Amino acid sequence: MVPAIEAHNLSKCYHLRAGLPAEYHTLRDAIASAFGRVFGYGRPTTQVRTVRALDGVSFRIHPGEVVGLVGRNGAGKSTMLKILAGITEPTEGRAVLRGRVGALLDVGTGFHPELTGRENIYFSGALLGMKRAEIDHKLDAIVAFAEVEEFLETPVKFYSSGMYVRLAFAVAAHLEADILLVDEVLAVGDVAFQRKCLGKMEAISQEGRTVLFVSHNPAHVKRLCNRAIWLHQGRIRFDGEVHEAVARYQASLLTFPDAPGAPANGFVAWRLTGETQPFTLEHEGPVTLEITLTLHEEVRNGLHVLVLQTPEGLRVAGWGFQGIRLGIGTHRFRYQFPALPLRPGVYRWFAALWEGENPVDTLLLPQPLMVTTPAHSVLGDAWAGILNVPCDFEIAREH
Repeated sequence: MVPAIEAHNLSKCYHLRAGLPAEYHTLRDAIASAFGRVFGYGRPTTQVRTVRALDGVSFRIHPGEVVGLVGRNGAGKSTMLKILAGITEPTEGRAVLRGRVGALLDVGTGFHPELTGRENIYFSGALLGMKRAEIDHKLDAIVAFAEVEEFLETPVKFYSSGMYVRLAFAVAAHLEADILLVDEVLAVGDVAFQRKCLGKMEAISQEGRTVLFVSHNPAHVKRLCNRAIWLHQGRIRFDGEVHEAVARYQASLLTFPDAPGAPANGFVAWRLTGETQPFTLEHEGPVTLEITLTLHEEVRNGLHVLVLQTPEGLRVAGWGFQGIRLGIGTHRFRYQFPALPLRPGVYRWFAALWEGENPVDTLLLPQPLMVTTPAHSVLGDAWAGILNVPCDFEIAREH
């Protein structure tokens, strides 16, 4: 199959000029500096620093694929979309797009405040590549989606921010493109409008169009996409199944560096034993967890609690153990789970140890647990919950 989008070794460099102190308190200072620049002496007033927004990125997206693009701010996501949309040229490499391209990169670009809603629909639609006949055909659908019927003949400078955003998204979303590039447009507007936008994006994806979708909302990415590309500092860190891509990206946000110096009095490390990666769960079970504990004082009658939770602090499960006796030194706690049927994503271990009413240590353990098991539910994350439980379903006809 011929790819709809091909990126070959794409790189983009920006040259940033950092100004050095250039204030001249006297005319003599200004003249001396000017002569220095002409005759090649004196210090320069600016320095040039090169920043690589993209660094050798290559991928292919086939027709009908809906691919998410995730990564931190500054990872190169918007730069990538601008190159694919033809807004900016790459420094190196090339991009090939086959089909009509629609870009929702900045909702509202092309709107003129003095023009009415109707006039801006035609104006913005023309900028997006829509012909007048096409806009005529879709005008009623655009106005209905934006819910601005009463204000269609009003200049948009009098619109509320919500009305403005709704109309801008409606125009862009009704462009019938073979390839759609979307950058964070679902982050605007109120909750009801975001749901409406999400539904429209789902409808677009189900029509078989190719979509490259940028969002900082992992739920939106997992709901809309079946594949995701994780960009980090201008390079691809992972390209594959959407749940695993999002989990790897979220795990990178939660990883803490090891503390320098001597081990603390308490929990210092954890790992899954028998796994190819000590912090990644690739199956439902059985699972063996080990947590390392260092003590500088004895524990004679301890209470130990272990909690598994989401990054937002929602407790998934918890276990408690009493009557623990520990001497000074390093100990390894081992936990055996017959199964951990968790939805793909990122989780955290919280461990606590008390001696009576006195806490020995309570810690949200460094390194997140990344779950990459296949998801059993197929209805999307909005209905899936946390548990990843298989279910056999049948319908019996009653006579």
